[in-house]
This record gives sequence, structure tokens and C-alpha cells, in this order.
Amino acid sequence: MSSNKNYVLSISIIGLLFFIFGFVTWLNSVLIPFLKQACELTNFQAYFVTLAFYISYFVMAIPSSYILKKTGFTKGMSLGLAVMGIGSLVFIPAAQMRSYPLFLIGLFTQGTGLTLLQTASNPYVTILGPIESAAKRISIMGICNKVAGMIGIYILVELLFSDTKAITERIQSLSGSDLAAELDALASRVIAPYTCMAIVLFGLAAMLLKAPLPEINPEDNDSATGVTSKKRESIFDFPHLILGVICIFMYVGVEVIAIDTIGLYGQYQGFDLNTSSKFGIYSLITLVACYILGIVVMPKYISQRNALIVSAVLGIVFTFSTLISSGGNSIVFVILLSFANTLMWPCIWPLALDNLGRFTKTGSALLIMGIAGGAILPLAYGAISDVTNRQTAYIIMIPLYIYIFYYAIKGYKVGKSA
Repeated sequence: MSSNKNYVLSISIIGLLFFIFGFVTWLNSVLIPFLKQACELTNFQAYFVTLAFYISYFVMAIPSSYILKKTGFTKGMSLGLAVMGIGSLVFIPAAQMRSYPLFLIGLFTQGTGLTLLQTASNPYVTILGPIESAAKRISIMGICNKVAGMIGIYILVELLFSDTKAITERIQSLSGSDLAAELDALASRVIAPYTCMAIVLFGLAAMLLKAPLPEINPEDNDSATGVTSKKRESIFDFPHLILGVICIFMYVGVEVIAIDTIGLYGQYQGFDLNTSSKFGIYSLITLVACYILGIVVMPKYISQRNALIVSAVLGIVFTFSTLISSGGNSIVFVILLSFANTLMWPCIWPLALDNLGRFTKTGSALLIMGIAGGAILPLAYGAISDVTNRQTAYIIMIPLYIYIFYYAIKGYKVGKSA
């Protein structure tokens, strides 16, 4: 009975952390159109928001794994929250100076904290119970993540874009110092929400240090992720993991493109900024609905691998539909891309971490590095959209879904018999 209570408590605390992930991460879909206007950016420049945020996962993942080996999971997660708080504070001088590079530094710092949190929390959830039901546990975490994203997007849109039509008209009618003053006032709107965010993050960091989370050591618990790892001498002796890292790269790319581009794409399809900036909420609602479906059907009715196959096929179908439709219909298909993407993360993680044993923390760090797909691929989408248009640029997603399909069919088992 006590063990069951400890399990529920541990899951609940990690669920709170995933809530924080979502609240911070999905605000980027609002920041992109906001900073594009406030800092007078092109499409390509605006997507440096995703580059700065997600490239931190690539740069900091391996250092995070070393930190976790020294601190353990719990202290490492607390440190991650504190670093995120520092990143939030950077937004204050960035807004005061209306400095886009400084905004990007703040985003990179937030991403650094999230890297540490993700490197610790994802394997923690995977190992906390049977590997066969890992996708179900990660799906529960995903619900926490996306609900937070919905709340965060709604709050920030109301704070930044509640009078967007009037602001846009004023900006278009001004020039010189008057225009600069108006844009400075617009940029200053982020100060209050990010100050509050920093206070909450520092408070949670302090609370987590005292939380009764059990410390899980994969090196002493090889049975959770397989015992064959003891026969391997290097992390690179696990080809299915390396292919899984590439798969995470592709998956995060399509998920970030689907959600973080929808605000500007809504404008392209004729919607005003206040309306289109809220489309990300509908995408996150779709994600939550699919996560609930995943909790019900996995692994009882469908395996993690088969769910990944279905997801990849749906991604291809919805991308083609986005490309050949227009107006509200095309927006609907972009939203449905989130339905296709939902179960990919919880399915790829257990497939890639299977049999890693004592290499689990390092394997987790490599998978976190794959999140850099959210840095590179949306930037590529932005470059293509500047050359063509915001709709045609979605074609970049087709080969990404094809690779995810390959991993679900064959890539996940490469080298496992060795």
C-alpha cells in the first residue's frame, strides 16, 4: 500500500514538471509572431526563436547527463528549474532594450534548464514502471504538458495580442522615433508575465529539493530496460538508439513546425493575428485528446510500435491535405497534424531506450539532443516560406514522416540481436 502511494506521489510530482515543460515550451508559438512584429523580423529571422530554444537541447544534453551522474535525478531537476528561472529573468532587459539577440539568449537559457529537466524526467518516467506500459505513463505526462501549453498560450495571447488590430494599424501609420517608441511599448508587455514565471520557477526548484522522490539508478536496475547492455562497451553499440535519436530529431521537427508555425500560417490564410495566435490552443487540445486515446489503447489494444506506424501514416496524409486545401480547411489539417504527432514521443522513447541498462542516462542524453530538430527544421521551414510561401513550405514534413515510418517498421530493432 505504501509502495503504491509512493508511486502515485512520484508520478504526480513528475506530472507537475511536465506541466512546467509545456507552459514554457509552447509559449514559443505566441512569441514568434509577437517578436516578428516587435523586432521587425522576416519569417526566417522569426524562427530563430525555435533555433535558440531547441538548439540548447543539442548543446547541453551531454553536459546534463554528466550533471545528473553527480547530482542524481531529483537535485538535477531542481537545478533545471532554477536555470529556467534565470532564463525568464533575461526577458526583462531584452524587453527594455527591445533586443532580439537578448531575447534569444533568454530562450537558450530556458532551453538549457529544460534540457536538464527532460534528461532526468523522461528516463525517470520510463524506468518507474514496466517498459511495456512506458508509453502510457509518458502519455499521462504529455497531457500535463499540453494542458499547460493551452493555458500559457491563452494567457500570453490575452496579454500581448488583445488589441492587436489597433496596434497593427498604429504601427503601420508611424515611422522614425514614434514607431520605435510604439514598438518599445509593445516589447515591454512580456516583462510582467516572465517576471511571474521566474518567481514560480525558483519557488518550484526549492520545493523539489524537499520532495520525497525516490532516486532511481538505472545501473542497478537493468531489468527495467533490458540486461543485454552488460555485453556492450559503448553507447554506440546500440544502433537502434542512434536511429532513435534521428527519429526524435524528425519527430520534434514536425511537432514544432505544426504548432509554432500555425499563428503566422493563419495570417497567410486571412485570419487576424489575435485569432490565428490562438490556433495553437486547438492543436494542443488535439494533442490531449490523442494522449487520452493512447492511455486507453496502449498497450492493451495496440503496441507502442504499431501506434508509431499509424501516427507516421496519418502525418503523411494530413500534410498532403494541408498542401492541397485552403483557408479554414487547411488550418484544420495543420491542427490535425498534432493528432498524428501526439503518440510519437511516448512511443519512440521506450523503443529507443529498450535494453540500454547502465547506458540509460547517456542514451537519454542522446535522445534529448535529438530535440534539436525543433531548432533546425522550423528554421528550414521559415527559409522555404520566404522563397515560396507559408503553405508550400509544409512539404518539408513529408520526408520526415517517412523516416519515422521506417523507424517504426525496422529501425527500432536494428542491432538488438547482437
